[in-house]
Amino acid sequence: DDCLCFSNSESEEEEEEDEEEEWEPKSKTARKPRLPKTNESKPKKVAAPRSTAVRKRTKKTAVKGDPDLSLPIGAGEDSKGGLQLLQPKEDRPTKQKTATKNRKVPMGAKINSVQKTSISNLESDETPSTSAPLGTEVKKEESEEDFAFDEPPLKRIKSATCPQGNPVKHHGSTKVKEELEMNWDIVQALAERTNVEPWVCANIIRLFNDENTIPFIARYRKELINNLEADALREVQQTLEELRTVAKKTHGTIQKLKKEGKLSGSLLTALLNCRTLEELDHVYAPYKTGSKGTKAQRAKQLGLEPAAISLIENPGELNLFSYVRSNVKGLSTIPEVEAGVQHILADMFAKDKDTLDFIRILCQQRYICLQSALAKVSSKSVNDKDVDKFQLYHNFSCNIRNIQHHQILAINRGENLKILTVKVNVPDGVKNEFCRWCVNERWRPKRYAKPELMKILHNSVEDSYKRLIYPLLCREFRSKLTSDAEKESVMMFGRNLRQLLLTSPVRGRTLMGVDPGYKHGCKLAIISPTSQILHTDVVYLHSGQGFREAEKIRRLLLQYSCSTVVIGNGTACRETEAYFADLIMKKYFAPLDVVYCIANEAGASIYSVSPEACKEMPDLDPNLRSAVSIARRVQDPLAELVKIEPKHIGVGMYQHDVSQTLLKATLDSVVEECVSFVGVDINICSEILLSSQQKELVAKGHAGVQITNVKQGKKRSKPTTNAMLQPNPLDQTCIHPESYNIAMRFLTFTGGNPNDIGKPDMQQKVNSVIQKEGTEGAAKMLNTTVHTIQLIIDGLTQPEGFDIRTDFDKPDFKRSIVCLEDLSVGAVLTGKVENATLFGAFVDIGVGKSGLIPIRNITEAKLSKAKKRRSLGLGPGERVEVKVLNVDIPRSRITLDLIRVL
Repeated sequence: DDCLCFSNSESEEEEEEDEEEEWEPKSKTARKPRLPKTNESKPKKVAAPRSTAVRKRTKKTAVKGDPDLSLPIGAGEDSKGGLQLLQPKEDRPTKQKTATKNRKVPMGAKINSVQKTSISNLESDETPSTSAPLGTEVKKEESEEDFAFDEPPLKRIKSATCPQGNPVKHHGSTKVKEELEMNWDIVQALAERTNVEPWVCANIIRLFNDENTIPFIARYRKELINNLEADALREVQQTLEELRTVAKKTHGTIQKLKKEGKLSGSLLTALLNCRTLEELDHVYAPYKTGSKGTKAQRAKQLGLEPAAISLIENPGELNLFSYVRSNVKGLSTIPEVEAGVQHILADMFAKDKDTLDFIRILCQQRYICLQSALAKVSSKSVNDKDVDKFQLYHNFSCNIRNIQHHQILAINRGENLKILTVKVNVPDGVKNEFCRWCVNERWRPKRYAKPELMKILHNSVEDSYKRLIYPLLCREFRSKLTSDAEKESVMMFGRNLRQLLLTSPVRGRTLMGVDPGYKHGCKLAIISPTSQILHTDVVYLHSGQGFREAEKIRRLLLQYSCSTVVIGNGTACRETEAYFADLIMKKYFAPLDVVYCIANEAGASIYSVSPEACKEMPDLDPNLRSAVSIARRVQDPLAELVKIEPKHIGVGMYQHDVSQTLLKATLDSVVEECVSFVGVDINICSEILLSSQQKELVAKGHAGVQITNVKQGKKRSKPTTNAMLQPNPLDQTCIHPESYNIAMRFLTFTGGNPNDIGKPDMQQKVNSVIQKEGTEGAAKMLNTTVHTIQLIIDGLTQPEGFDIRTDFDKPDFKRSIVCLEDLSVGAVLTGKVENATLFGAFVDIGVGKSGLIPIRNITEAKLSKAKKRRSLGLGPGERVEVKVLNVDIPRSRITLDLIRVL
């Protein structure tokens, strides 16, 4: 339903005045059924003591991730299960009967090959994790001679039914069996569309088929995906769903045509060749139920198809006079017979795969432009102000290869509002070369044809191009441009949302949240360092009572020792900011050193009347709930913003114009990713925060408590507590349980104690070993990879309560205010990015109006190394140093140049 189909006035159906139903694809896609489990003989289990059983039941705890860190290759189980890891050809070691310690594994970067190994199980004789899966047995660590040091350990794929990981099976090629097969390979099609290596695409498909989440794959399966980041995985997932949607719709169409008796061999081939919904619609359109039939179909019904085929195959024996029937409409004269043959030939050309491939390649080599103009007759409901918004596109033309995504979205919006008319301009040279190729090569008669027959062929080619092929090309160009623009807009929204969610929290402060307003006053809420509501109130600062209300505010700040004020950026924000800045400059709140910051309040009003807010704050007025939400957004942005529907947070571009299904899926995935990376403290987190982790959840802060498989819409399993149960210290780290045995062996090698994880002594011991052996040496010694060792090092050395958000920017606290009139060209200021778009970034520089840094001024050289490492670029919350390039006071426009990211 989300794929746009752009019709053309010259389309076949309109020319024939056929009234047809609009064919729309379904948004759902077929999912591959789970493979049945093999019946393998299992050893009998020995009855375990009660404490062990408790440990086993508390498995299925997923582990938090950390963005852009090295990801591991975990230890696999025995080779019986095999592994589904596709690696470059050079990575495949020589197969030998016995493992040799000193043999090195060559590394490479080519594709389409499989590494097949057989290794021993890496188990530890240490105390098993409290998260050990039900039914697993603890094995003693084998001697060093039993490990295969010449090959990296195999990976296990985690699934919902087997969180500890199922061994991945080897495959000899990148072929992936799909439930609905087409004439094209889904791996190759996915690789072509996403520019990702086929072996990586094959692995990604299998990982998704096994219900692995994007955070888990990006964190713990990095070697399977060639170090792709979460955003790239999300794009591959979306493209995969699109291809599966085409396959599902195609097979549904085939079944429908088969029931109606319209399916022929050539039509079946044409349908199975379709790779896009536009191609499928083009092939299927003449056969839709209720259609009067195309010109070609009506000519075939008159019996002219043999004549059309004969014109190509054996023109010397074709006698058009033999088809004349004076009493039959469409056959009464020679011109009518010639027209019927022409229509059949035109339809043949437009459905031929080689012909369509040629014209598409030809268009890629020529200048194809998209043109927009002001509509001659605008809708009465459109006012002049809306028309002025699209002034840039009243006479616009741009090559489709160079047009920007935001321009496409703007043009589409103008067209939907009936303000603009849009046209794809294909030069006449394309048509001329295409016609010559068809007549002289692809559809050249196999024998000599008379001039009158060659004229029919010429007319058929031109008719096919004008009536069928050109409208198809226009729809394809528009659809692809729109699809790409929507995807980029959604991905930009996702990047902004991630940046906002990962804003560094302000810990240990009592905050006053202020929801500004005029007539109904400013709502106040004071919250404790643990987000508890201490006091709520309403003050009227902008109705002549400002001096009297100042005393109330001062009393509240002193009573609760609150020195930080958070002001929402909605209505009356500027006046409220000036009010507090004036009092601070006069030291009115002494002895408190009060500072304030501006917080984005987008979505706060919607949340304040939501069922979640009513459940969380049942006794509080909705107006006061928004003030609480504003304060909590600064105290812990992630915990508060996950309560709000992502599209209402207001850090995107054209979010209401793009596919809402795609937008929701992407933003929900980003929220899940951020919660997974950060983890949650189950002592104080909300139910919404827990439920946002649908597949994996890390519980921090309460020894012996595990949360298992918290899913949206399902009852959460009860926490398990046992005073006698000793949890595994590794459960509080970012190390995955599948790598616990390697981590314990690494600890033994360093001489460290598991109870010292995160302490300075542990950091010193780990650093000493790494300085001596090196990361690669340690990985080889433990028969694992550098990714795994790096993750283990991070998990062992990160201090208790480590939060990745400390690397991100905090809110910008201020004591004074600057006016727009105070700005001058060339002034250097610091500010905070409010929103990032496809055409630039908007920066709050403290003058009440955000300035724009055009995208051309945001270069990689100006980004700090930390930003490059995180691959985040500029996003909400980033602190930047900028130079004022232009100030347009009447229009309140400020143009900035980026100097550097702070």
